[in-house]
Amino acid sequence: MRLVEQTGSTNSDLMGLAEAVEGDWLVARRQDAGRGRQGREWQGLDGNFFGSTLVVLNERDPEAASLSLVAGLALHDAVSTLAPEAALQLKWPNDLMLDGAKLAGILTERSSGRVVIGFGVNLAEAPAIEGRETAALASHVEIAPQAFAPVLAGSFARLLGAWRSADPASLAMAWLQRAHPVGTKLTVHGGEGAPITGSFAGLDADGALRLDTGGGQVEIVRAGDVDLAKDSRNG
Repeated sequence: MRLVEQTGSTNSDLMGLAEAVEGDWLVARRQDAGRGRQGREWQGLDGNFFGSTLVVLNERDPEAASLSLVAGLALHDAVSTLAPEAALQLKWPNDLMLDGAKLAGILTERSSGRVVIGFGVNLAEAPAIEGRETAALASHVEIAPQAFAPVLAGSFARLLGAWRSADPASLAMAWLQRAHPVGTKLTVHGGEGAPITGSFAGLDADGALRLDTGGGQVEIVRAGDVDLAKDSRNG
């Protein structure tokens, strides 16, 4: 594991390291050009966690898209190990919520057979994001980024092994057990059309969202942002 004082983006840096191998981690104390999904800025506040790891795909691996399930489960398990009393909930496609507010996000990027997975976790301070509630883990436990890193790395390594050896559907089921319940009212934003509203109908094995739009119609959503109904945010 490599720890640096400051960088632009741990995802970009790790992807650019030709000598990087699977299992490598790059963690920065500060990150000044971090990205969220769809190119959004990820604020680099002091004391928060900014780290990325590398997965090298082989021909026997499941669909690469399902690595989002691995990342979400690893993040949930790492945080729950440190704060077992915390009310955590995974939110499709890439958020971890604490008490109904955003605690962490994941960004997965692929270049050929290499996938870099970046994690941003509000350990010390919750950034102000217009239109979104945010939370910090410091409300439950205080932990430094360099101490959080090996906990997350251990969880990720264990779940990556399960991803390669278990039925992909079992990871989807594990994710569902830690997420907003089936039947939760959702609004999906993204794509070229208007937002789509419906009920959460589970996941495909590759991590795609199944959205029940009524009348027996289920849409498969592979990209987008999700708003949960307010009464579902605390699990």
